[in-house]
Amino acid sequence: MPLSLHDTYAREKREFTPRDPSRVTLYVCGPTVYNYAHIGNARPVVVFDVLFRLLRRRYGDEAVVYARNITDVDDKINAKAIEQGVPIGEITDKFAAIYEADMGALGALTPTLQPRATGHIDEMLDQIGRLVNAGSAYAAEGHVLFDTTSFPDYGKLSNRSLDDMIAGARVEVAPYKQNPADFVLWKPSKPGEPEWPSPWGPGRPGWHIECSAMIEAVLGLPIDIHGGGHDLTFPHHENEIAQGRCATHGGEYARYWMHNGFLTMDAEKMSKSLGNVLLVHDLVERWPGEVVRWALLSGHYRAPLNWTDALLEQAKTSLDRLYRVLSDLKRFLSGSAGLPVVDFANVEKLHEAAGTLSRLEDDLNTPAAMGGLFALADGIRAQLLLNSKADRQVLADHLGALQEAAGLMGFLAADPDAWFQGSADTGLKDKVEALIAARATARASKDWPEADRIRGELTALNVEVLDGPGGTATWRIKE
Repeated sequence: MPLSLHDTYAREKREFTPRDPSRVTLYVCGPTVYNYAHIGNARPVVVFDVLFRLLRRRYGDEAVVYARNITDVDDKINAKAIEQGVPIGEITDKFAAIYEADMGALGALTPTLQPRATGHIDEMLDQIGRLVNAGSAYAAEGHVLFDTTSFPDYGKLSNRSLDDMIAGARVEVAPYKQNPADFVLWKPSKPGEPEWPSPWGPGRPGWHIECSAMIEAVLGLPIDIHGGGHDLTFPHHENEIAQGRCATHGGEYARYWMHNGFLTMDAEKMSKSLGNVLLVHDLVERWPGEVVRWALLSGHYRAPLNWTDALLEQAKTSLDRLYRVLSDLKRFLSGSAGLPVVDFANVEKLHEAAGTLSRLEDDLNTPAAMGGLFALADGIRAQLLLNSKADRQVLADHLGALQEAAGLMGFLAADPDAWFQGSADTGLKDKVEALIAARATARASKDWPEADRIRGELTALNVEVLDGPGGTATWRIKE
């Protein structure tokens, strides 16, 4: 089945065809690293991580080049560095490391490339110079600005008319602008802010030029897919297209544009004033990363997603259902020779029947693909109910299909026993293990009253003991 993606620029779903199947390029706008990432920042990370995995399955791990930038020079970064009296690098290094750890906790793979803005100032200056020479940019009062009237297609991505944008511009437009919609490529630094030399005076780059220059530098133009949040469509991505195409004399910039929808908190927009900003760093301390990831993927990526506690509870319940099947299978196989080799022809048939891959390939329809995971898990459950009559080849093939499909979405990476014991601290785990060992000793000596007493103590600890064919196999915290 072909991979189909909704292209924001074309306003329709299109079959994906890379420019070069041996080097498929994906770029997603990354974080501005001055603080912790909130849950809305994590949605594009998780969405495009699924796309990254899907592309790698289709074209090969080495054929897909995924770049996600780090903005490490910015007004907010500068303000924080000045407030704390430290270089901007001290702020950005700290929060870039936290960001990477938090996104890793959500199961996001590390992108192939993570260019930093400050590492590509020369490329930005080169691109700005080409824009000036082409008549698409002009210098004014220490600034360099892009002339939006020089690009006839300006506004096509966001479906906005330049005339309407100019008419709707604020009255107090900077006096050095030739047109109200023009935007900054280079600007003077304020006292105490970092600055770099340029032909137009010392200063620093504007935000939009950073991505255009980094894309050209690390991926080359045109790229296959450009992704990001819906809020970046205008002005950021609109400006990227204008800069990128004018700097390369009108050539193609990105073949497909993808944008994920907004995330709200209990139907309200996240904001500091409302006090409802939810940080990923805090969430992953209270919930397994896969639960947060499942919640983020539980709605179609292009649709708005309303974040609630109930959404997380439902995500945990869904994953528990899948992990319980894996846990039961593990106990079923305890002491046995295991399962036969997976028959990949059967796995493909199972994918087709469950619709797991076809739904992902249909514009990343993760909610529908989740239904396919349950169908595959139910196939395993049906065989386990047959006990000794279970068909082990069927079990092997269903397990192979489930693990592959779940892996494409970033799920079922944990050991099932560890999953259900995850809420127990080290002290409780040690106590439970000691009680289970004592219970095994009592059972071996046929001291049934003592074995029952210990089971009662475990029950009081909210622990469920799971006895496998060879004796006690494992335990888990009860729901």
